[in-house]
Amino acid sequence: MRAAMNKPDFALRDFFGDRRQELIAHIPHAVELGMTMEQAGPCQALIRIPQGERLLGAASRGVVFGGVITTLLDQVGGAAVMCSLRELTSIATIDLRIDYMRPSTPGRDLLGHAQCYRLTRNVAFVKARAFHDGELDDPFAIALSTFMLAANPTPPGVMKALRSQQP
Repeated sequence: MRAAMNKPDFALRDFFGDRRQELIAHIPHAVELGMTMEQAGPCQALIRIPQGERLLGAASRGVVFGGVITTLLDQVGGAAVMCSLRELTSIATIDLRIDYMRPSTPGRDLLGHAQCYRLTRNVAFVKARAFHDGELDDPFAIALSTFMLAANPTPPGVMKALRSQQP
């Protein structure tokens, strides 16, 4: 009984699970890249970008443009932060550091997984990785990032999705 009392509540609990596109459907860049929210849960998120020629920075070599990977890691990190909050608020990326371990494999979907591992009153700390299906333990990029909480007075875009779920 005591453990249940200490269990944290999450503002986006109703959106946890597989394929909850509402969490990113309001973000034009995510829509443009074809991102899908594969899974959302307490303090973590998993996002997919389907492979495609529009993602290539060096088409002759089949190499994905680095900005796509940066966007994936930033977006999945922000989603993990939103999935960590007890009350929704706006967030903004303060810092994003990426280590590219190897090139992504041409023709394969890109996956990003992030975990918000620490949340203070003003800052969220996130670890993320970019990988391909079946290669979670062999990422082609890893990232550490920080996000400012309550970055501005504008309600976060996901509020619209949350409101539409309420009776």
